[in-house]
Amino acid sequence: MTKIDIHIARRLLGGYLALIGGLIVFFIVLHYVEYIDDFLDRGAETRDVFLLYYPNYVPEIIHLVSPLAFFISAIYLTGRLAQNLQISTLQTCGVSLYRILVPYIVVGLLVTGVMFWFNGWVVPTTNRVRIQFEQDYTKDASGRMDRSNIHRQNSPGSILSVGFFDEVRATATTVSLHTFDDERRLIKRIDAIRMYWVDSTSTWHFVDPVVRTFSISGIESRRVLEVLDTVLTIFPRDLARTEGDMEEMTIDEGRQYIDELRRSGADRIGIPLVLYYSKFSYPFANLILVILGVPLSSVRRRGGQAVLLGIGMFIAFAYLSLVKIIEPFGYTGSLSPAMASWLPHVVFVLIAAIILWRVRK
Repeated sequence: MTKIDIHIARRLLGGYLALIGGLIVFFIVLHYVEYIDDFLDRGAETRDVFLLYYPNYVPEIIHLVSPLAFFISAIYLTGRLAQNLQISTLQTCGVSLYRILVPYIVVGLLVTGVMFWFNGWVVPTTNRVRIQFEQDYTKDASGRMDRSNIHRQNSPGSILSVGFFDEVRATATTVSLHTFDDERRLIKRIDAIRMYWVDSTSTWHFVDPVVRTFSISGIESRRVLEVLDTVLTIFPRDLARTEGDMEEMTIDEGRQYIDELRRSGADRIGIPLVLYYSKFSYPFANLILVILGVPLSSVRRRGGQAVLLGIGMFIAFAYLSLVKIIEPFGYTGSLSPAMASWLPHVVFVLIAAIILWRVRK
């Protein structure tokens, strides 16, 4: 890389990190002001809020704002270079815009790779602490409970499906417990019309269960029982979690969870599928937005940086809004979950390609 490449890369990363830091502070202050009453009403310790909750909230904030911060850093830097006639000077010397774009793409690939790892493995780990804290101390979390068509992982080879869960009575209906071997073959299935939690023994009581076992050759044996008490790693509070279980799973855990949902015959798994595919697609927003931002800001405009930043903010929010608008179509099956996750990014890749093609090289 040339000196100008290193100069651009250093300023681009510096601006990106500075914006990330500023947005983290902004989000935490805004969030605390909004939820301080919930924290006080539900007895959350101030120490836990600032030393436990918000440190585990920071990775989720970084995950959300990274594309915006990188985009703003790119258009601000490129706009400054354009206003100072540095880009025009380089182009006069025979350096094309494509060549100027190289350090942006290199840094963009680096950020995309880091964010893929960060979103896929770091964020889910911290989300477990964050989401549990929200369920304990905020009202909004309790209002987002998913009480129907629930799927929970009991162990690496076992998954529980529930048609409906009554949190007050700790009772579930239309229950299926699937067990798989190491090769992901279904070896046991328990179906019951109802199960309820027995607090004194910390067990689940299955009512009228049907126990099916499957041999390697596929032969099924069937037993009908009146009752069955069993110990699960799933507790009543786990069946009353928010919809976004995938937010708490790494990519490896999510892949295994999806495989087991499919093998169990569970339907309406659009939400976890979209969230799973988004772990792969969302980091690419960093690279796509920077490729979009450079040609937009490489030309001097009236109004200077203020107008440029305004245009950039509009485009970034349009991009991220499109992601959230299309996702529900994947939840309901109107679009395939993979298409719902990738379509907004493909649309903006095409927009970036058109702008890059039309701008003065």
